[in-house]
Amino acid sequence: MSQTFWQMSILAVLFFSIFIVNFIVKRNKVTGANSFSILFYGLLMVVFPETLLDSNAIFCSFFLLLATRRLISIRSLKEIKFKIFDATIWVLVSSLFYDWALLFLILVLAAIYFYEPKNIRNWLVPFAAIFTVLMITECVLVLSGTQGFFADHYKFTVSLNITYFSYWGHSTKLVLFALTTFVAGLLAFLKLGKAGFGRVITMRLIALSFIIGLVLNILLLSDNVYPIMITFFPAVVFMTKYIESLRRANIREIILMAAVIIPFLVLMTAIAIK
Repeated sequence: MSQTFWQMSILAVLFFSIFIVNFIVKRNKVTGANSFSILFYGLLMVVFPETLLDSNAIFCSFFLLLATRRLISIRSLKEIKFKIFDATIWVLVSSLFYDWALLFLILVLAAIYFYEPKNIRNWLVPFAAIFTVLMITECVLVLSGTQGFFADHYKFTVSLNITYFSYWGHSTKLVLFALTTFVAGLLAFLKLGKAGFGRVITMRLIALSFIIGLVLNILLLSDNVYPIMITFFPAVVFMTKYIESLRRANIREIILMAAVIIPFLVLMTAIAIK
């Protein structure tokens, strides 16, 4: 019964993550009013089905999405300190699943630098959030009798498994995914042109999020850990921006058809090889 409840919880978080992706891009006008982001998010799960077996990846990605939502919304320049505080807390919560997720605190500091660096109080807010989470977590650990959690969990070891990359299916997918995202991101930046300052900053934060996600993925990747899901959001933003930049409808339809067919071909090929 408990196992079924756990699996249902994971599934609920996964579906809610898709909803958050759609909410972020539409509420903050990161992309146009379409469903391409949801489509690409689902297709990336088809390309990397192994990440669905890692519950830590699903939960970590979920809380990082919540942090990203707050950071992107800073561009309204309203309640900046509250948003920095919330984003920091969500990053810290995500680190309960992957210790290296603390690297996303760099994204919080980058948001402060991009939007309002001259206000010294903004730089102090993350430390207040860290202190708050430490106190709450310590109280919970004392009550549960697991005071050694921090020492056991936050080891920051590099669990890079070379044999994982030796299999062409894994290495090829990762390399092609990274290259496709970088190219789409580059084209997205070129298409920004005379876009407003807020949109440029948003795209910079998303690009930085993807880079940090790739670094975390390399540090953690092994046979039983698949954190690639944390890079899905910035990837789908760049892919959606590229599709939106295509002016000829026939070319857009061809690329969309290819984008739908190729992931399933990759999945069937992986199944056939195994």
